[in-house]
Amino acid sequence: MSNISIMIAGVGGQGTLLTSRVLGTAAIKAGYDVKMSEVHGMAQRGGSVITYVKLGDKVDSPVIEKGEADILLCFEKLEALRYIDYARKDGIIIVNDQRIDPMPVIIGKQNYPDDITSKISSNNSNVYIIDALEVAANLGNIRVLNIVMVGFLAKSTGIKKELWYEAIRETVKEKFIDINIKAFDEGYRMAENYSR
Repeated sequence: MSNISIMIAGVGGQGTLLTSRVLGTAAIKAGYDVKMSEVHGMAQRGGSVITYVKLGDKVDSPVIEKGEADILLCFEKLEALRYIDYARKDGIIIVNDQRIDPMPVIIGKQNYPDDITSKISSNNSNVYIIDALEVAANLGNIRVLNIVMVGFLAKSTGIKKELWYEAIRETVKEKFIDINIKAFDEGYRMAENYSR
Protein backbone atom coordinates (compact mmCIF):
# COMPACT_ATOMS: atom_id res chain seq x y z
CA MET A 1 0.00 0.00 0.00
CA SER A 2 1.07 3.57 -0.46
CA ASN A 3 1.68 5.70 2.60
CA ILE A 4 -1.23 7.44 4.32
CA SER A 5 -0.53 10.82 5.91
CA ILE A 6 -2.87 11.88 8.70
CA MET A 7 -2.73 15.26 10.40
CA ILE A 8 -4.62 15.75 13.66
CA ALA A 9 -5.37 19.30 14.78
CA GLY A 10 -7.04 20.40 17.97
CA VAL A 11 -6.94 22.60 21.00
CA GLY A 12 -5.05 21.75 24.18
CA GLY A 13 -7.08 19.35 26.32
CA GLN A 14 -9.05 17.78 23.46
CA GLY A 15 -6.98 14.61 23.33
CA THR A 16 -5.00 15.03 20.11
CA LEU A 17 -1.97 13.22 21.54
CA LEU A 18 -4.00 10.26 22.79
CA THR A 19 -5.68 10.13 19.38
CA SER A 20 -2.33 9.85 17.61
CA ARG A 21 -1.25 7.07 19.99
CA VAL A 22 -4.46 5.08 19.39
CA LEU A 23 -4.11 5.57 15.65
CA GLY A 24 -0.44 4.62 15.62
CA THR A 25 -1.03 1.54 17.77
CA ALA A 26 -3.87 0.31 15.54
CA ALA A 27 -1.72 0.82 12.43
CA ILE A 28 1.23 -1.08 13.94
CA LYS A 29 -1.11 -3.93 14.84
CA ALA A 30 -2.26 -3.95 11.20
CA GLY A 31 1.37 -4.47 10.14
CA TYR A 32 2.22 -0.97 8.94
CA ASP A 33 5.38 0.99 9.47
CA VAL A 34 4.35 4.05 11.50
CA LYS A 35 6.02 7.37 12.25
CA MET A 36 4.49 10.02 14.51
CA SER A 37 5.42 13.57 15.40
CA GLU A 38 3.78 15.84 17.95
CA VAL A 39 3.80 19.62 17.74
CA HIS A 40 2.69 21.32 20.94
CA GLY A 41 1.49 24.88 20.90
CA MET A 42 0.32 26.44 24.14
CA ALA A 43 -1.56 23.26 24.93
CA GLN A 44 -2.24 24.11 28.55
CA ARG A 45 -3.81 27.42 27.57
CA GLY A 46 -6.15 26.23 24.85
CA GLY A 47 -3.62 26.72 22.07
CA SER A 48 -3.19 24.63 18.94
CA VAL A 49 -1.85 21.10 19.20
CA ILE A 50 -1.11 19.18 16.02
CA THR A 51 0.20 15.68 15.49
CA TYR A 52 1.33 13.92 12.35
CA VAL A 53 0.85 10.19 11.80
CA LYS A 54 2.16 8.47 8.70
CA LEU A 55 1.61 4.80 7.99
CA GLY A 56 2.53 2.50 5.12
CA ASP A 57 4.94 -0.20 4.02
CA LYS A 58 7.95 2.04 4.69
CA VAL A 59 7.75 5.51 6.22
CA ASP A 60 10.86 7.69 6.26
CA SER A 61 9.64 10.85 8.00
CA PRO A 62 6.59 11.76 10.07
CA VAL A 63 6.48 15.36 8.87
CA ILE A 64 3.55 16.39 6.68
CA GLU A 65 3.98 19.42 4.42
CA LYS A 66 1.21 21.62 3.03
CA GLY A 67 -0.92 19.81 0.48
CA GLU A 68 0.23 16.35 1.62
CA ALA A 69 -2.30 15.16 4.24
CA ASP A 70 -4.53 12.37 2.98
CA ILE A 71 -6.71 12.83 6.06
CA LEU A 72 -7.09 15.98 8.14
CA LEU A 73 -8.79 15.26 11.47
CA CYS A 74 -9.82 18.45 13.28
CA PHE A 75 -11.35 18.66 16.74
CA GLU A 76 -12.45 22.29 16.37
CA LYS A 77 -13.66 24.41 13.44
CA LEU A 78 -11.08 27.20 13.60
CA GLU A 79 -8.28 24.64 13.78
CA ALA A 80 -9.68 23.09 10.59
CA LEU A 81 -9.56 26.48 8.86
CA ARG A 82 -6.07 27.15 10.21
CA TYR A 83 -4.65 23.91 8.79
CA ILE A 84 -6.83 23.38 5.69
CA ASP A 85 -3.83 24.04 3.42
CA TYR A 86 -2.23 20.82 4.67
CA ALA A 87 -4.96 18.65 3.14
CA ARG A 88 -4.57 17.28 -0.36
CA LYS A 89 -7.16 18.56 -2.81
CA ASP A 90 -8.76 15.11 -2.87
CA GLY A 91 -8.03 14.42 0.80
CA ILE A 92 -10.56 13.61 3.51
CA ILE A 93 -11.31 16.35 6.03
CA ILE A 94 -13.20 15.39 9.19
CA VAL A 95 -14.21 18.30 11.43
CA ASN A 96 -15.83 18.33 14.86
CA ASP A 97 -18.52 21.02 14.67
CA GLN A 98 -17.38 22.82 17.81
CA ARG A 99 -16.28 26.38 18.51
CA ILE A 100 -13.58 27.08 21.10
CA ASP A 101 -12.60 30.73 21.22
CA PRO A 102 -8.81 31.29 21.25
CA MET A 103 -7.35 33.87 23.61
CA PRO A 104 -7.28 36.76 21.06
CA VAL A 105 -11.05 36.29 20.56
CA ILE A 106 -11.72 35.99 24.30
CA ILE A 107 -9.93 39.27 25.05
CA GLY A 108 -11.56 41.07 22.10
CA LYS A 109 -8.47 41.55 19.91
CA GLN A 110 -9.86 39.40 17.09
CA ASN A 111 -13.19 38.06 15.89
CA TYR A 112 -13.97 34.40 15.44
CA PRO A 113 -14.32 33.91 11.66
CA ASP A 114 -17.81 33.65 10.17
CA ASP A 115 -19.05 30.67 8.18
CA ILE A 116 -15.98 28.48 8.65
CA THR A 117 -17.79 25.42 7.32
CA SER A 118 -18.31 26.87 3.84
CA LYS A 119 -14.72 28.18 3.76
CA ILE A 120 -13.43 24.69 4.54
CA SER A 121 -15.75 23.06 2.01
CA SER A 122 -15.11 25.52 -0.83
CA ASN A 123 -11.87 23.86 -1.99
CA ASN A 124 -12.59 20.24 -1.09
CA SER A 125 -15.48 17.87 -1.74
CA ASN A 126 -14.52 15.30 0.93
CA VAL A 127 -15.44 17.35 4.00
CA TYR A 128 -17.34 15.70 6.84
CA ILE A 129 -18.71 17.94 9.59
CA ILE A 130 -19.79 15.92 12.61
CA ASP A 131 -20.98 16.78 16.10
CA ALA A 132 -18.62 14.55 18.06
CA LEU A 133 -19.12 16.67 21.18
CA GLU A 134 -22.84 15.93 21.26
CA VAL A 135 -22.22 12.22 20.78
CA ALA A 136 -19.66 12.23 23.61
CA ALA A 137 -22.05 14.19 25.86
CA ASN A 138 -24.81 11.65 25.16
CA LEU A 139 -22.39 8.91 26.25
CA GLY A 140 -21.87 10.78 29.51
CA ASN A 141 -18.29 12.04 29.06
CA ILE A 142 -17.37 14.89 26.69
CA ARG A 143 -13.70 13.94 26.95
CA VAL A 144 -14.27 10.96 24.62
CA LEU A 145 -15.08 13.21 21.66
CA ASN A 146 -11.61 12.45 20.28
CA ILE A 147 -12.38 8.72 20.17
CA VAL A 148 -15.71 9.45 18.47
CA MET A 149 -13.59 11.20 15.83
CA VAL A 150 -11.21 8.22 15.68
CA GLY A 151 -14.18 5.94 15.05
CA PHE A 152 -15.28 8.12 12.15
CA LEU A 153 -11.76 8.21 10.73
CA ALA A 154 -11.28 4.44 11.17
CA LYS A 155 -13.84 3.74 8.45
CA SER A 156 -11.47 5.38 5.93
CA THR A 157 -8.34 3.41 6.86
CA GLY A 158 -9.19 -0.21 6.05
CA ILE A 159 -7.85 -1.29 9.47
CA LYS A 160 -10.12 -3.90 11.07
CA LYS A 161 -12.32 -2.80 13.97
CA GLU A 162 -10.87 -5.48 16.25
CA LEU A 163 -7.42 -3.87 15.96
CA TRP A 164 -8.86 -0.49 16.91
CA TYR A 165 -10.45 -2.08 20.00
CA GLU A 166 -7.09 -3.61 20.94
CA ALA A 167 -5.38 -0.23 20.45
CA ILE A 168 -7.93 1.49 22.70
CA ARG A 169 -7.54 -1.17 25.39
CA GLU A 170 -3.76 -0.73 25.35
CA THR A 171 -3.76 3.07 25.20
CA VAL A 172 -6.47 4.43 27.51
CA LYS A 173 -6.72 4.00 31.27
CA GLU A 174 -8.52 0.82 32.27
CA LYS A 175 -11.50 2.55 33.88
CA PHE A 176 -12.19 4.45 30.64
CA ILE A 177 -11.87 1.54 28.20
CA ASP A 178 -15.60 0.71 27.96
CA ILE A 179 -16.76 4.27 27.31
CA ASN A 180 -14.00 4.80 24.75
CA ILE A 181 -15.01 1.66 22.87
CA LYS A 182 -18.62 2.91 22.88
CA ALA A 183 -17.38 6.29 21.59
CA PHE A 184 -15.42 4.55 18.83
CA ASP A 185 -18.47 2.52 17.82
CA GLU A 186 -20.65 5.64 17.69
CA GLY A 187 -18.13 7.42 15.46
CA TYR A 188 -17.78 4.40 13.19
CA ARG A 189 -21.58 4.16 12.88
CA MET A 190 -21.73 7.87 12.02
CA ALA A 191 -19.25 7.30 9.18
CA GLU A 192 -21.33 4.43 7.84
CA ASN A 193 -24.53 6.52 7.91
CA TYR A 194 -23.07 9.93 7.01
CA SER A 195 -24.88 12.03 4.45
CA ARG A 196 -23.73 15.53 3.61
